Amino acid sequence: MARLRGPDGCPWDREQSFDSIKPYTLEETYEVLDAIDRRAWPELAEELGDFMLQAVFYAQMAAEQGRFTIEDALDAINGKLVRRHPHVFGEESARNADDVKRIWGEVKAAEKESRRQTEGEDERSADGLLDGVPRAMPALVEAQQITSRAASVGFDWEDARQVLEKLHEELGELEAARRAGSHPAIEDELGDLLFVLVNLARFVKVDPEQALRRTNAKFRARFAYIERTLAEGGKKLEDSNIEEMERLWQQAKRQSKSGD
Repeated sequence: MARLRGPDGCPWDREQSFDSIKPYTLEETYEVLDAIDRRAWPELAEELGDFMLQAVFYAQMAAEQGRFTIEDALDAINGKLVRRHPHVFGEESARNADDVKRIWGEVKAAEKESRRQTEGEDERSADGLLDGVPRAMPALVEAQQITSRAASVGFDWEDARQVLEKLHEELGELEAARRAGSHPAIEDELGDLLFVLVNLARFVKVDPEQALRRTNAKFRARFAYIERTLAEGGKKLEDSNIEEMERLWQQAKRQSKSGD
């Protein structure tokens, strides 16, 4: 990467900045997830290489500006892993995953307090509980982190049943907004509905991002079956109708379930 960014390197690589590389970082992240979902292990090896290239690219640009090096980044994560795993590298003990999460949270809070004291921040100016959740991330992931943070201090429902009750309440409010014909209200209520679904996923211990990705893949497969079956009969999607497509959809659904 240093050679590519050098005077005798690649003009495109030399022109890149932190901001121009960000879209590629997001793209490579999703390509890694896609390879994992498809269990495409040879592809995953290649995609992980592309993914790691993003870190190298950022670090090289930072080194050119005298900010930090790739070694600094690796030292930082090594130190963090050791500090936050005292049950492995220190004297703490952890019997289960809940103990590990508790220890991780305690160490993280201690690190934050140490930084506050070192930097001389006034306690009143300390970050709020949710300030540590980055805003620059997909909304679904942000909602997951926000709800987990709030739940960690007891601001939460007691069980999944209560979340389901809230879900039905939000559905009613969305229908009322739809009948009123207010687009801002519809958008607001739909956002509330999605937020409750993220909470429900947390209670039933399902990653909503992965659940939706699986559903996307399932929809792709069933819709492809519709296209393929129509084509075998000499028809295109435009030549069909909703009744025929629904019939083929149900066929695809039965076939996928029998395959499971």
